[in-house]
Amino acid sequence: MYLLLAPSPRGAAGTEPAVDILRLDASGAAVATRTLLRTDLPLAVRELERELEGELGQGRRPRWVWYKAQGWYPDLLAAGVRVDRCHDVALCRNILVHSTFTAGTDYALTTAPLPLDDRPEPRPVMADQVSLFEELDQHPRSDGPEMAELRQEFTAQLQSVRESTQPARLTLLLAAESAGALIAAEMRHTGLPWRADLHEQILLRHLGPRPTGAQRPEKLEFLAGRLREELKAPSLNPDSAQELVRALHRAGIETKTTRSWELEQISHPAIELLLAYKKISRLHTANGWAWLDQWVAGGRFRPEYVVGGVVSGRWASRGGGALQIPRQIRAAAHADPGWKLIVADAAQLEPRVLAALAKDSTMAEAARDKDLYAGIAAQGFGGDRAKAKAALLGAMYGATTGESGRLMGQLAKSYPAAVGFVEAAARAGERGEVVTSRLGRSCPAPSDQWLATQRSSTAEEQRRAESAARSRGRFTRNFVVQGSAADWAACWLAEVRRRLGALTAELAVPSAAGTADATPAHRKGPELVFFLHDEVMVHAPDELLDSVVQVLEESSRAATRLLFGNIPIAFPVNITVVDSYADAK
Repeated sequence: MYLLLAPSPRGAAGTEPAVDILRLDASGAAVATRTLLRTDLPLAVRELERELEGELGQGRRPRWVWYKAQGWYPDLLAAGVRVDRCHDVALCRNILVHSTFTAGTDYALTTAPLPLDDRPEPRPVMADQVSLFEELDQHPRSDGPEMAELRQEFTAQLQSVRESTQPARLTLLLAAESAGALIAAEMRHTGLPWRADLHEQILLRHLGPRPTGAQRPEKLEFLAGRLREELKAPSLNPDSAQELVRALHRAGIETKTTRSWELEQISHPAIELLLAYKKISRLHTANGWAWLDQWVAGGRFRPEYVVGGVVSGRWASRGGGALQIPRQIRAAAHADPGWKLIVADAAQLEPRVLAALAKDSTMAEAARDKDLYAGIAAQGFGGDRAKAKAALLGAMYGATTGESGRLMGQLAKSYPAAVGFVEAAARAGERGEVVTSRLGRSCPAPSDQWLATQRSSTAEEQRRAESAARSRGRFTRNFVVQGSAADWAACWLAEVRRRLGALTAELAVPSAAGTADATPAHRKGPELVFFLHDEVMVHAPDELLDSVVQVLEESSRAATRLLFGNIPIAFPVNITVVDSYADAK
């Protein structure tokens, strides 16, 4: 059962915007339409969820279809309403347009992708209708233009999946991606528990008292002064890379840049000061008092996540640096009294995904224990775990020089299927072909400039063409693994959400009047509060810790079955229960 949601041309003259809800049955046929004020939407959504759950039975809920969850769901969450499932048309569109599974469909051939930062909000539309709220009609009326466009797009997407070469995989991917859209909005609404007082203490310890105006913090200014003295540059601005390089050169220190990895190779008292300055300057700039004022409120850090913000399917964030919380401030991410943070990360996810994709039985045997690298080391690297890890990461990322390159031969000999799989992806990329993740997310096609480079004729142009081809090969080599790992993580996250929702539902105790307690369920049960590639964090009350740990582990096994079926490769998750995120690793 589908419920399509779009702005409506109907509404009271000169008053609030209205919305249309179009109900479709499983075949896509229109059943009924409801029009209501935007302000009445949360109540209507709650009622329809309950009504259709009873109609569908077995705890099944309808699937909401909207252009983008970000345009609708935050308002519902603010009103205390959560939905079970959705189809995010914009996110699904980009997958279907690019996927090799749908390459021959009319949809893929005629539809343009959307930019990753496309964030249109539902457009309020006023009209002269007097009716503010229409009950479900037995004979649906004509759709408004917004609804007609949404329905046409949704129908075309479903048809594209049916006509694809892998409809089951694509269906799973679109469901997981859309669930991610709900989770991203829910995590922003809930927020990561954050102790501003602990954050202030961290800043005081590293930077000194909070400065006024645009002044540097006390400890930062002290290091700047020491650096000026050491370099004999009294007017040096250490925040200027150009000034720094010139001052270093005048002091006889040869360096091309001020990047930390390059400076760390140089032995000089000024370099030690400069590295210390850069470290705490980064803290001040990225997560200092300005960040705290902007991003933390009410004891919660609420960043904006971008689902599928990276072409491989990994998430990104827009502002707040949610996916780059430095270790220096993780102690401020702290559970509420009587609650704990449960941090789970998938152990060595990408290597295990590679073993599953390649159906490499020997590597699968090495992955039987929790430490895959140790298993590989025991099989072919004389027990040297570091060498085994370097070799495998080199195979996935295309390292052909240094330690990884030297070890590649041994890895290929021990695991021909796994190495052959990524080598085939690399060769495809070098030829300008497109590669695809397990569930159907495909990498971008090469640019016109890249293709033109490959057609060059002179010796110099051919060298550039070969370099460009190798670079693309390294990208596609890793894309098939990282993209499939992102597929697995999306399914894991969706399973965690579904199972936590079921756990929370069990906590709803009927009141004396026979109705469920009106207290928002997400405050009584565990909360998904953070997700980073292969890491999930849940904020849970003490009495539910064992149940949440079980959910995280069972969800991992469920995600593996969804992607690969019953395979002899485990995808274990490392789980820690802590008060502070700083104690998780």
